[in-house]
Amino acid sequence: MTRYLVTSALPYINGMKHLGNLVGSMLPADVYSRFLRLEGEDVLYICATDEHGTPAEIAALEEGLDVQTYCDIQHQRQKDVYMRFGLSFDYFGRSSSPQNHELTQHFFKLLDKNGFIEEREIEQIYCFDDERYLPDRYVIGTCPHCGYDKARGDQCENCATLLDPSDLLNPKSAVSGSENLELRKSRHLFLRLDALSQEVEQWVASHQDWPRLTQSIARKWLNEGLQPRCITRDLSWGVSVPKEGFEDKVFYVWFDAPIEYVGATKEWSDACPRCRDWRSWWYNADDVYYAQFMAKDNLPFHTIVWPATVLGTREPWTMASYIKGFNWLTYYGGKFSTSQNRGVFMDQALEILPPDYWRYFLVTVAPESDDSDFTWELLSAVVNKDLAGTLGNFVNRTLKLAVSQFGNTVPQGGTWGPHEDDLLEKCRDSISEYKNALRNFEFRKAMIALKQLWTHGNVYIDARAPWSLVRTNRDEAALVLRTCINLVRTYALASSPIIPFTSETLFDALKMNAEERKASLNDALDLAALNPGRAFEVPPILFRKLEPDEIQKLQEKYSGM
Repeated sequence: MTRYLVTSALPYINGMKHLGNLVGSMLPADVYSRFLRLEGEDVLYICATDEHGTPAEIAALEEGLDVQTYCDIQHQRQKDVYMRFGLSFDYFGRSSSPQNHELTQHFFKLLDKNGFIEEREIEQIYCFDDERYLPDRYVIGTCPHCGYDKARGDQCENCATLLDPSDLLNPKSAVSGSENLELRKSRHLFLRLDALSQEVEQWVASHQDWPRLTQSIARKWLNEGLQPRCITRDLSWGVSVPKEGFEDKVFYVWFDAPIEYVGATKEWSDACPRCRDWRSWWYNADDVYYAQFMAKDNLPFHTIVWPATVLGTREPWTMASYIKGFNWLTYYGGKFSTSQNRGVFMDQALEILPPDYWRYFLVTVAPESDDSDFTWELLSAVVNKDLAGTLGNFVNRTLKLAVSQFGNTVPQGGTWGPHEDDLLEKCRDSISEYKNALRNFEFRKAMIALKQLWTHGNVYIDARAPWSLVRTNRDEAALVLRTCINLVRTYALASSPIIPFTSETLFDALKMNAEERKASLNDALDLAALNPGRAFEVPPILFRKLEPDEIQKLQEKYSGM
């Protein structure tokens, strides 16, 4: 049987992540993992905080903390909010772990041994006012390709072009803002991407099923020709370089960060070595299907640099089977910004609404083929129509009517007929579409199918009108309400990858035991699973509607004005 390894791009350690970070990697990876578990698959979902590199040093400096203490605090802060969002990591690690240090050095030694590392003397920016060399992200300036004036020295986040600090126009120190800079020579180590180019190209070509965004970015890099890439930095915080003459340097964060996927799995394994084997997932693992999730700015590293690193080791490490890339989630057409209080960040979001509101909305507008734009008006429309008006309304009126007419047990009476056959067929089609979409990493398409599934129940109960039937044919009314109560079970199971907290509320209301909550999507179609006489409760209102005055206040509060 195939086992499924799932990773989402490592969130960087400095500061709370915004909703775009959530929908661009971690949330769809969680939905996919939850869906596979619902299907009975063997799944391992791994993530971690990315803790090395210059932004961590800068952020720690700004807060008056040493880097280790800063990372300890931020790791726990991020982990807590991810748990509150229901992200079902099997393990959430740290790239600063001893396991990642050990594995990074192992990968490097093999690359060096195999002739894919070369030494070069390069010109590096030195800041007189800071009295230090300024590696990549310590330098900010104008991107020579798109003109973005806040580009970092390693990559322009606006156009995703990889850069060297010396490429920037009007460069200045990210530490002090000083423009008193000069280029000085320094020896560094480079990964020979050029020597591995043909192998990487063959590997990319073997994955024609990747989404267009992933393919296009990989092809762009390959068509431009791969060049050796510097993998060391003049820093003290990071993985030390195990090579004579380079003891005072550390590895570039983008060299060690992808290795942390393996490192975090080893952290997970080391926590219970008798019951877990990390190598079975990562080494000679022919039965593993490996899915990666990330935003488009991470695609060059995951389609080119990281695969080249793995190929260059000449060891049989697991490589990606599928790379799901996402475009940006914008905020009223612009970028989310902590400093400008523009847009909503994950901790703020949970103060406004419970996690399932956000999970449902974000997957519905996931930026798969193009950028998506967050607006409070759109959030309100989706919540009010789909969550409150379709799912919540169906559950509430079904269970309340059943209690008022038949008490707190599933009613008995009536005989299954053509109306119920038609309902079952429609539900079967929608669940089939839902499953196929999630298997194929088509999240927005999956949400359309899920909404269709919810709609079938409302159409059925409206057409059958049990509130009228109960006066003329109580047995028939009992059949309709029993079928609808079973539909609530169907919805709880089918919706659990998207809105897991709501599903748990419905499981509790239907008094389903642990085993019943593990039913597969195929079992979810049993519209007679809850037998007559079974007790249930009416849960609190599942979703409240968002009012116009509330939306206006939120828009004003987070406008950045």
